[in-house]
Amino acid sequence: MTVLLRQILPLASALTLSLSANVFAQEIFATGGVAINGYDPVAYFTDHKPVKGSEKYTASYQGATFRFASAAHRNMSTADPAHFVPQYGGYCAFGTAQGHKATTEPQAFTVVGNKLYLNYNDSVLKTWRQDVSGNIAKANANWETVRAQAAP
Repeated sequence: MTVLLRQILPLASALTLSLSANVFAQEIFATGGVAINGYDPVAYFTDHKPVKGSEKYTASYQGATFRFASAAHRNMSTADPAHFVPQYGGYCAFGTAQGHKATTEPQAFTVVGNKLYLNYNDSVLKTWRQDVSGNIAKANANWETVRAQAAP
């Protein structure tokens, strides 16, 4: 019996640590469960600017609630959510390129190649824009590792 316990305890400990890490690693950046600080992800593509979403029009995706300015925007998103969700789960694209998760502000955005990228603030956005393609390549390479990090 003791030999069996010695074999099981390390596995149980590893599983507990693994589950604990996953609890803290949020796939989508959300404050109070709401992604993009309540801004409409579709509006970045249709209006080319951040537009505040409404509590009246919502949809859930990967555990986060997205708000939309209209039922039409909500329907567009639910038809193809992966298209409208910001890259890197809405965490800072430049932070991801640098190897870490960072929060974002809705006005600090870029749409490149029909994909939405958010950044920490306007100052970081300026740095991001100095080498967008290089930063995207770095962020894409880092995302699998960054995704597992605890939310900031």
